Amino acid sequence: MLTLADVLRWHSPAYMERHSVSMLPSHARALQAILGCRTPAMGGHLAECADCGNWHLVYHSCRHRACPQCGHNATTRWIDKQRELLLPVPYFHVVFTLPAELRRFVRSHQKALIAVLFRAAFESLAAICADPHFLGGEIGALAVLHTWTRTLEWHPHIHMLVPGGGLAPDGRTWLRPPRRKKPFLVPVRALAERFRGRFLALARAALPNVLFPEIPWRKRWVVFAKPVVQGPEKVLEYLGRYVHRTAIADKAIVACDDRTVTFRYRDSRTQASKTMRLAAHEFLRRFLQHVPPKGLHRVRSFGLLHSANRGKLRQLQLLLAAQGKDDAVFTERPSQTRMRKCPRCGSTAVRLVRRVSWKVCLEIARAVERAGTAEARAPPP
Repeated sequence: MLTLADVLRWHSPAYMERHSVSMLPSHARALQAILGCRTPAMGGHLAECADCGNWHLVYHSCRHRACPQCGHNATTRWIDKQRELLLPVPYFHVVFTLPAELRRFVRSHQKALIAVLFRAAFESLAAICADPHFLGGEIGALAVLHTWTRTLEWHPHIHMLVPGGGLAPDGRTWLRPPRRKKPFLVPVRALAERFRGRFLALARAALPNVLFPEIPWRKRWVVFAKPVVQGPEKVLEYLGRYVHRTAIADKAIVACDDRTVTFRYRDSRTQASKTMRLAAHEFLRRFLQHVPPKGLHRVRSFGLLHSANRGKLRQLQLLLAAQGKDDAVFTERPSQTRMRKCPRCGSTAVRLVRRVSWKVCLEIARAVERAGTAEARAPPP
C-alpha cells in the first residue's frame, strides 16, 4: 500500500529544491519528520514477545501533527479526557466559516488571524446567548480548527461543541433554551451577522497596516448550528480526527508516478467516492498548506469549558446530576488505544527491553536485510 511517506520520498527532494527559498520552516520540519517516522533515522527500542520469545526492533514515531502514521493514541487520550468534561445536557454542533475572499488572506497571516477566528466565533455566540430572550447565561464551548476540504483545498473554519444551556448570573441555576418545535440554540442569521462584524473588527485591529480584500456587503457568511442527535461523543470522535491527524490518510493515496499523485476522496454533495489526480508538486503544496505554524493550536476551550473554570464545571456536573436532568446519557466506552503487537504471533504481550540509537537501528536493519528475515530469534549483541 502506498503511503504519504512514499510520495514524499519520491517527490519532496525536487519540491524542496524548487521552493527552498520560500518554504516555511514548519513545512520543512514536517517533511523531515514524516520521512523519518518509524525508520532507523528516529532510533527505536528492542522489544521481546513474552509468548513466543521473538525479539524485534520497534522504530520510534515522529509524533508530528502532519504525519498520518502518528496520532491514533494521542487522539484516543484526547477524546477520553474531553469525555470526562461533558455535561449531562443536550449539545449543539456550531460551525463558523469564512467567505472565499478571506481564505487566502487568512492563510498568509495565520499567526494573527487564526486566533482572531477563534475569538470572534466564541464571542459572537456568547454575546447572543447572554441575551435573556435566547438564554441569558454564561456558556462554554470546545472549539477545533479545521483547514482543509476533502480535495485538500484551504478552507479554514471552526467547529464548536456547545452545551445546550448556560449558567445563570447567580452561579447556581442552569438555564435551558426555550422549548420550541425545532430545538435551536440561537438564530443563525443573527449569529452570522455578529460573527462577520466581530471578525472584521478584531482582524483590522490585529493587522492595522494591512490592506484587506474587498467582500461584497450583501454576501452572507455561512454559520450553522444544529442539535447533536446522536450524542456529543459522536461529535468528539469527529473532532478528534482533526486534533492529532493530518489532511490526508495513507489509505486515501491510490497511485503515484514520476509526475502525478492520485488520491481518493468523498464528494461532500453526493457522498460518492471519487479520485483526483494532481501534479506531484501541486499535491505537496496542498498538503503542506495545512501544516500549522509552530505554536498555533488547533483546539481551544472557552467559557465554562476553559481550564480556568474546571472547579465551576465540576460543581455544575454534580448539580445537574443531583437534579436528575440527564437529558444526555453518556456510556463508558473502552479505550481504543492501539496496542503494540508481535510481528510473528500477533500477541500484545510485548515488552520494551532497551532503547537503541539510530546508528544501532541502522546496523540491525542492514543485518536483517542481509539475513533476509524481518525478525531476530535471539537478542542482538
